Amino acid sequence: KIIDISPDGGKLAFISMRGTNTNIFVKDIFKQGASMQRTNRKSVLDFSYSADGKFLTFSEAVADKNVIFQTDATNGFVCRQITNGNKDYSPTYSEDGGIIFFARQEAKSTSIWSYDLKDNFLSSYTSGMNPCVMGADNTILCVRINGYGKGEIWKVNLSTGVEECILSDPEKSFSTPSLSPDGKWILCTGSTPVPAGKTTYWNTDIYVCRTDGTHLSQLTYHVADDLSPEWSHDGRYIYFISQRG
Repeated sequence: KIIDISPDGGKLAFISMRGTNTNIFVKDIFKQGASMQRTNRKSVLDFSYSADGKFLTFSEAVADKNVIFQTDATNGFVCRQITNGNKDYSPTYSEDGGIIFFARQEAKSTSIWSYDLKDNFLSSYTSGMNPCVMGADNTILCVRINGYGKGEIWKVNLSTGVEECILSDPEKSFSTPSLSPDGKWILCTGSTPVPAGKTTYWNTDIYVCRTDGTHLSQLTYHVADDLSPEWSHDGRYIYFISQRG
């Protein structure tokens, strides 16, 4: 996730490279004006707002590891380090803001972990990446790579252990699920192979489906890559990154 919308719908946060460093910047959606820098790091990779909009959690590449931090969404700069010594990324908050879920890349697999901000307790759950919290029922969405190298979206109940593949396609690879504000729809990125002479490249567009994987619809059609989709506060609009232009 390289863009996110504040829970009140008023601010657009995004990762931008200035000089040789990548950091999080925040811009008021409804006003003209400069973007405000919220981190002062070297290589921020991805991030998320907390549900109350008070905090940002992000991952940063540090040497050969990815480290997760938390910072104040309004003042920024001062950071609390969450993880260390691993390749951790895609952090996102639980609905009450007390837990940070993230993906940890290990030698031969990637799995979903969590960090309890109150007692500093780390937990490991299941295989997957790109965690997306579905609500207060301890269910998450995540992405898994199947035997054909395609990304699938899975729904996992962390309390019962029940796992269900809800979105898979033999020709497409899906990633970065994002739940709508009303909890009924899932935005995601879908990659499709496009022949180009003697080679083939993967073009990414934005898709949406119900939370059970039905009613899949493609929202963008462009030869440039569209990615990192996020819902507006009221669910009427979608923000995304595009290479078009």
